[in-house]
Amino acid sequence: MSDTRETLEELSNEYKQTIPSDMRETRSFDWYLQTLYEDPKVARNAHQRVADMFDFYGTKYDEEAGVVEYTLAAEDPLNDGENTFYGEAVHEAIHEFVNKVKYGARGMGPENRIKLMLGPVGSGKSDFDRQVRTYYEDFTARDEGRMYTFRWTGLTDVIEDQDPADDVVRSPMNQDPLVLLPQDQRDRVLEDINERHDLPYTIRNEQSLDPASEFYMDRLLHEYEEDLETVLNDHVEVIRLLADENKRQAIETFEPKDKKNQDETELTGDVNYSKIAVYGESDPRAFDYSGAFCNANRGIFSGEELLKLQREFLYDFLHASQENTIKPKNNPRIDIDQVIVGRTNMPEYRDKKGDDKMEAFNDRTKRIDFPYVLQYEEEASIYEKMLNNADVPDVSIEPHTLEMAGMFGVMTRLEEPDGNISLIQKVKAYNGEIDEADDIDIKKLRDEAAESADLGEGMDGVSPRFIGDEIAEAIMESMHRDRDFLSPLTTFNYLEKNLENHGSIPEENFEKYHRYLELTREEYKERAIEDVRHALAHDADEIAHQGEKYMDHVMAYIDDDLIEDDITGREQEPDEKFLRDVEEQMNVPEDRKDDLRQEVANWVSRRARQGETFDPHENDRLRRALEGKLWEDKKHNINFSALVSSGEMDEDRSAWVDALKNQGYSEGGAREVLEFAGAEVARSEM
Repeated sequence: MSDTRETLEELSNEYKQTIPSDMRETRSFDWYLQTLYEDPKVARNAHQRVADMFDFYGTKYDEEAGVVEYTLAAEDPLNDGENTFYGEAVHEAIHEFVNKVKYGARGMGPENRIKLMLGPVGSGKSDFDRQVRTYYEDFTARDEGRMYTFRWTGLTDVIEDQDPADDVVRSPMNQDPLVLLPQDQRDRVLEDINERHDLPYTIRNEQSLDPASEFYMDRLLHEYEEDLETVLNDHVEVIRLLADENKRQAIETFEPKDKKNQDETELTGDVNYSKIAVYGESDPRAFDYSGAFCNANRGIFSGEELLKLQREFLYDFLHASQENTIKPKNNPRIDIDQVIVGRTNMPEYRDKKGDDKMEAFNDRTKRIDFPYVLQYEEEASIYEKMLNNADVPDVSIEPHTLEMAGMFGVMTRLEEPDGNISLIQKVKAYNGEIDEADDIDIKKLRDEAAESADLGEGMDGVSPRFIGDEIAEAIMESMHRDRDFLSPLTTFNYLEKNLENHGSIPEENFEKYHRYLELTREEYKERAIEDVRHALAHDADEIAHQGEKYMDHVMAYIDDDLIEDDITGREQEPDEKFLRDVEEQMNVPEDRKDDLRQEVANWVSRRARQGETFDPHENDRLRRALEGKLWEDKKHNINFSALVSSGEMDEDRSAWVDALKNQGYSEGGAREVLEFAGAEVARSEM
């Protein structure tokens, strides 16, 4: 019992530590004004606060891609990396989204637009939207992101017909305390603080009080003969405001319901029927500020599947975005301050895009394309994250399994290239595996794809959810069959078996996707063969020795110098045959050898300047070439008949299995790849 009590006390203390120290303190309006002069950011508008939030958690500029990578998405520091985002195209989309928020923070136009994230199902737009809301909650709980609102107090002492239950009334729209000042006084304060502080944006506030607060202000000023100072001192308390999605406070998620029963009051609020009997129907105190736009004030409005709403229902977004106001039924306009984010999938967007009656709505949106990941290793990281976040059975995921699944997924999303390169080459080029001998221009590939694709490359194809589901099913089936590993071969079987049963894959793509699966199988076979060859012939010491020899001969060649023979000690010309044997493993033609040798020499020189020694294992291209040469030198001494033997494990096979296990294979996975690729190696060499 004492242990339970101690645990509860510990949890309670941890919870208290997450609450800002001033959360339950009440402050005066004078205190708020003084705070504003010291830290004007407390009066930021929603766009400014969200923009600062992205920078607060950290940024890194990717010079090559020309985009800012935001730590809250790339590393997810609040959740120890549990919800990270992968892929160059996704980070470009996030960069574009934040840019629009930042432009809006500076009053350049996007503050009056809906940020519409467009993408196929499973592209990550909903996850990113949720991530933004999560971090906004955390940011507003910190000093750097703090914001304040106010509440009216002692109302029944002055207003005769005020319901005793409403003696203390919080600002229904959680407005900034600055709105309590008349506009001319407010402008003078803001002008003063903007001149005193060097901010990247101008602090502005031109909002009117919400109708209920306007009512209280008018009645109180009347009672105190227009003495605003007394009203603010005696009847206003300033309180801390935290964004909280569960409390529908400065964050609101709006989901479309039944199309036939959509009601604008879901967005703008409705009459509070319990108060009509007290105040009367036309009294602003009888209005219920429970609409989604009301709840999102000072923060983020998130519209899920926004374009599934009826056209007439979307008209409410016109004033909300362009004029930052909403118009409830039988009530005056209400000013709002929020970042309006919408999400939609491809079919809804195509439908609305061609609707002439949607022109005004389309004009008030800023589209941000959220495509699928187009680098297969990044796609594999998505599946790895999925497995890391789950209670996966004790099943070994064999080398290449997730990468090959990712390669198939990426293939379905790419525009097939024209000209002299294959789809596999394009997939590898997008993944950063560019061989100079291939002479592939990635920018040209992307430009061609942008012209041929309907809405952009990566906006169609197989969802990561489909592939993730098949991986999960294959893992569970492996467990049921007492197989303690999941290999690419098993994954291919599940993808092929269920491809035509998935509702999001159009029938006209079945044949093409089956072809892509076969291409991926062929690519895996090559990698499996390479792994088997590595197991049969790899010798780390010999590769290091051959790498040093290659480097010595390259430097002598570049310097037009002689080199000492290892055996005789006599000086001689660089061994051109040895150099070409290595370079041919890299598919480098004779007329490109000088470029390659200079490139390798530059690489070694850079390492030397950084105090790092030469190590061929650190240069993947050179290492693979040296391994290929080592294979050619040693394969004549390998017992290939043992590879195709189906009997019990002999000494050779046991050693090869151990070598494969050193490459990351499990016992069962090593045996499978030996049977699959070993026979191919044996047939080609015997």
